Amino acid sequence: MHEAMKIVVLCGGLSTERKISLSSGTRICEALRQRGHRAVLVDLFLGTEAMEEGADDPAGLFDRLPALRPVVFDGQAPDLEALKASRRWRSPSLFGPGVLEICREADIVFVGLHGMNGEDGRVQATFDMLGIPYTGSGYLGAAIAMDKSLTKRYLKPFGIHMPAGRVFRVTDKEPDARRRALEDILAVTKTPCVVKTPTGGSSVGVYIVREQADLEPALRDCLRYGDDILIEDYIEGREFTCAVLLDRALPSVEIVPLTRFYDYENKYRAGATEEICPGRCTPEVEAEMGRMALLAHQKLGLRTYSRSDFIVDDAGGVWYLETNTLPGMTPTSLVPQEAAAVGISYGELCEMIVEDGLRNCAEMRA
Repeated sequence: MHEAMKIVVLCGGLSTERKISLSSGTRICEALRQRGHRAVLVDLFLGTEAMEEGADDPAGLFDRLPALRPVVFDGQAPDLEALKASRRWRSPSLFGPGVLEICREADIVFVGLHGMNGEDGRVQATFDMLGIPYTGSGYLGAAIAMDKSLTKRYLKPFGIHMPAGRVFRVTDKEPDARRRALEDILAVTKTPCVVKTPTGGSSVGVYIVREQADLEPALRDCLRYGDDILIEDYIEGREFTCAVLLDRALPSVEIVPLTRFYDYENKYRAGATEEICPGRCTPEVEAEMGRMALLAHQKLGLRTYSRSDFIVDDAGGVWYLETNTLPGMTPTSLVPQEAAAVGISYGELCEMIVEDGLRNCAEMRA
């Protein structure tokens, strides 16, 4: 590993996964400090405005290392409109005050963002143009993987087994036009099915619809997150996830929610879900999940690490759902569990991600 480095851990931002990102970022920053690095936690949207000191001297934060405040997950999605209203710095920029300045001073930025405005490639593209080294995948792979419908179309020719699905776009906000559009969708959709917003994360905007009467409310709720609706066949089975780290598939995790499915609250509330690593499956199923996870990672052009989600049906069939390019790193997250199963500690995992980020950025500049 390099000598002690100046590392910005970039988290927060302006997405439905903001709270999860703050939790991930805080733990990453703590682990990097424990391994001797000068790591500073920075909120993408609030920037230095969120810091108690050092707002007028971003570069000096590497010497002061502001204290880390514990993040307690309350099970609720963030109120993004209230967050926007709370920012004192009146600017349309998603980058808060001082963010780009301190990122330029860092040896590397650990991207701990989740969801839109972070996992969709736009922050990565900005860093590429500014010559700022960062961890994780580049802008193009991140952008493709963020859109579940685009990912499905892109990966299908490579033989990755996935549920059939259709995408519907509802752009007209006029009530009668929207009602007619929803009626058209209802007429061609059978239940059970899964309704998703294609660019959501942490299972926000995901609805398992078992009865026809529940379909229209799910569609209307989904439209709160955007104009596109992805409707997939519902596959009955057990939920698994499989991470890729440095072009190696890690042992799977079987996910057993105590209630409902693996939704936003069950993902992050301690004790809400039983997570079994390695997952309970045959060696053949384990190998197939690893093969598909690695193939998706490679074909999407991802870097360093990713995590793909699957359903395993009663007959042992493996169904690919999606790939996360910046998987969670919270105390209950899955990639750290998979890494631990092969003897990689949390701190080692964070340093491996940093090291590979430095290599990737150096290769891009060569």
